[in-house]
Amino acid sequence: MNIHEYQGKEILRKNGVAVPFGIVIENTGQARDAAIKVQELAGTNAWAVKAQIHAGGRGKGGGVKIAKTVEEVNEFAGQILGMNLVTHQTGPAGKTVNKVLIEQSIFYPGESEVQEFYMSILLNRATGRNIIMYSTEGGMDIEEVAAKTPHLIFKEEINPAVGIQAFQARKIAFNLGLTDKALKEMVKFVIGLYNAYESCDASLFEINPVFKTSDNKILAADAKVSLDENALYRYPELSAMRDFSEEDPTEVEAGKNNLNFVKLDGNVGCMVNGAGLAMATMDIIKLSGGDPANFLDVGGGANAQTVEAGFRIILKDPNVKAILINIFGGIVRCDRVAEGVVEAYKKIGTISVPVIVRLQGTNAEEAKKLIDDSGLEVFSAISLQDAADLVRLHVN
Repeated sequence: MNIHEYQGKEILRKNGVAVPFGIVIENTGQARDAAIKVQELAGTNAWAVKAQIHAGGRGKGGGVKIAKTVEEVNEFAGQILGMNLVTHQTGPAGKTVNKVLIEQSIFYPGESEVQEFYMSILLNRATGRNIIMYSTEGGMDIEEVAAKTPHLIFKEEINPAVGIQAFQARKIAFNLGLTDKALKEMVKFVIGLYNAYESCDASLFEINPVFKTSDNKILAADAKVSLDENALYRYPELSAMRDFSEEDPTEVEAGKNNLNFVKLDGNVGCMVNGAGLAMATMDIIKLSGGDPANFLDVGGGANAQTVEAGFRIILKDPNVKAILINIFGGIVRCDRVAEGVVEAYKKIGTISVPVIVRLQGTNAEEAKKLIDDSGLEVFSAISLQDAADLVRLHVN
């Protein structure tokens, strides 16, 4: 689950990481008061006005502006709130800005001796350890840095048995070229950042840039945070941070129906029980000349309700030319799934695309007979090859 910058910074602040003071607003009428309060509490005469969306590259798209007066804060907030912000991470469709963060500018007047670093923490799946990636080239796309100057990217793996050690934080600060007060501040920053990552079962913390001021303070100027959804039951306060308006509506609906759904760009909708079988089904669709329109796992207890919900979600995609239902009857009997398919089909009404149902396992033959005798435009298959042939027939 992704969260907004201001939410990520709140997690950082609780773990002793220095972040700029800011206030989030949702309408332009709040901009002036927020700017004045930030000025009073942070002692700043400049503000950063930042769009809050789940995507990077906001500055390049016009979603981040520096204001030097309260009037400019109000003006920029009005420009950004409600805008359709397009970045390299949103794609051409962009995202609507519903919230703006107004925070103290971390540039001091006439400041020149500043540095920007890159730092992130994520899991190295190859070793099973968390890894800190960092670079002196902050403020840039890390992919570009990796492609052009890979020697400027450093990595530090953390032993999960002991956690981050002070010598590792010092090594990071040394590699970033810091000394004296800045080195001590960076050590504190790194340890706090790692503790923040660990404190909420995150899958990613990315700070770009980590900002060093001319008086050697180290601040998190930005925060991109992804949390492990499987662990959210332990953190109700973090679960409450979820912003459904930032997520794909079909994926949100699927989650409400306890379906594992990921939207893709193909033309064949698929509904399967089990992640492994879902991957095999997507392979079959590709081999038959089609492209998967989604990943949809209805789980081991497929019934009329889950099948109906799956149908409705898949049919919202105008690119879908056919639907392939592939169920292995192990925990659940195939004939009960077939009854659920027929019941859901009748309940929905007209389905304008062909539906191919492949049921294998317990009572598979009875299930095929139920489908064939239903009188509906549903095509049954026993083998994966049968399903592939039917997909090829209807999408090519």
